[in-house]
Amino acid sequence: MIRVLLAEDQAMVRGALATLLSLEDDLDVVATAGDGAEAVRLAAELRPDVALLDIEMPEKDGLTAAAELRGTVPGCRVMILTTFGRPGYLRRAMEAGAVAFLVKDSPAEELAAAIRRVLAGERVIDPALAAAALSAGPNPLTARERDVLQAGRGGAAIADIAARLHLSEGTVRNYLSAAINKVGARNRAEALQRARQQGWL
Repeated sequence: MIRVLLAEDQAMVRGALATLLSLEDDLDVVATAGDGAEAVRLAAELRPDVALLDIEMPEKDGLTAAAELRGTVPGCRVMILTTFGRPGYLRRAMEAGAVAFLVKDSPAEELAAAIRRVLAGERVIDPALAAAALSAGPNPLTARERDVLQAGRGGAAIADIAARLHLSEGTVRNYLSAAINKVGARNRAEALQRARQQGWL
């Protein structure tokens, strides 16, 4: 049996996925988690063969959880299953150690087949998303530029961003200006929106 851990923050989706996967003769959903932190804890305890993670979850997102699982449970193959087929997410998932990236509108049979392929040593990536990621190119933002953009969500003042990140206000302005230019935006709100749409944050 292939032992599967499923992490998804929406209870209805989590239950439906667990039920569908359990219908397969060779798949056993050994645990489900509602957030990334719980997924990491359960994986360390149960040592599943495959961890199926959503990206946007509370406590710890799926990409962060994937990176932690690579270190704590190296034998567990990590698959990302998400609603958000964004090119930047695919790149970040691969960097975090994920071996598969699928979008949730795939048929259940394809998901089960992908789990088997991953356990056989293959990488499985949604073809349309792979093409989009190649054409989009790498994330142009540095880690610090991403931090400053994220900290500015909701229109936070420069002084507040600076205090939160322990930077000077001038440094924050420089990072914001660089990020705005790199993503081709007119202002920081638009830069944040574009970066999120690409999956760069």
